[in-house]
Amino acid sequence: MSLLKTPTVVCKGPLEIELVERALPELAAGEFLVKARMTAISTGTELTLYAGEYPAGSVWHSIAKYPLALGYCHLGEVVDVGEGVKDVSVGDRVVGWKPHSMYSIYGRGDHWVKVSVEVSDEEAVITNLAVISINAVRRAKIQLGECVAVYGLGPIGVLAALFSRLEGGFPVIGIDLFEHRRRLAEKIGAAHLTLDGADPRVAEKIKDANHGRLADVVFEATGSPEAILAEFQALRRQGRLIVLSSPRGPVPFDFHDLCNWPSYIIIGAHVNSHPETESADNPWTRRRNGELYLDLVRRGEISVRELITHRFRWDMAAQAYQRIFQERGATGIVVLDWM
Repeated sequence: MSLLKTPTVVCKGPLEIELVERALPELAAGEFLVKARMTAISTGTELTLYAGEYPAGSVWHSIAKYPLALGYCHLGEVVDVGEGVKDVSVGDRVVGWKPHSMYSIYGRGDHWVKVSVEVSDEEAVITNLAVISINAVRRAKIQLGECVAVYGLGPIGVLAALFSRLEGGFPVIGIDLFEHRRRLAEKIGAAHLTLDGADPRVAEKIKDANHGRLADVVFEATGSPEAILAEFQALRRQGRLIVLSSPRGPVPFDFHDLCNWPSYIIIGAHVNSHPETESADNPWTRRRNGELYLDLVRRGEISVRELITHRFRWDMAAQAYQRIFQERGATGIVVLDWM
């Protein structure tokens, strides 16, 4: 019996995308096979790996072992199940942490969530981006009425702003260099107010919107090492800076001026900070955060379809990455259609 071959988006090196047919093994007990319907491209992590823009010797450098299968937002339909699989059936849709590929096998330890029939493909495909932002908002421990400033209104940042509002942040202020991103954040109700990141008076305008006070919480979602130092200027003494992005290089940091003296609290919020299993102390696994996001969409509590700005057929993946790279900041969420 011949093995199933699946077209997969592979980065062979910086700025070089190729579709490679990879053979999948036969299903084992406890595994199930999913055929892709749609996948979403991360304009942060994936673009950094695609562009090769990271310092030598960094964690980025250790991750980027080319050739590298890109992607982690995979929405598809279950087409086969192995012995003992009870959580899904053929015909179910699931969204999981798999690369851009026609077929994916899910087994023990893989992260995935079943998608309700009431949630569209477009809404479901960005579940994992939402999970990353929800985790960051949880780690920020936002209290009702705290002022939140989000620097960088790409997909991860605008979702962080949206969930900060749901958590009780007020006002939630979005900051970005691109006007269309600022308008979109306002349109979907993610931010009460948006500001131009190039404006030297950002901190003063935050005070104007917050009764003379700086932000209690600042989210770093730009990924730009050059932007981070300026973000502290928007943060009150003993405020929290949440590093939601994966910055593309080191930042010169004065521990006296930016830690000891103002007593800032700096919190990393990488997706790997999720607990692997639910516990009484922390029940918020990737799956539970994913289920929450899909429930919020299903009930009409949030609207996110407009975050998707570009669509490409799966066999035009190279053009999709090139478009994102050449028009940085001009795209929202970019999806590949596998139907």
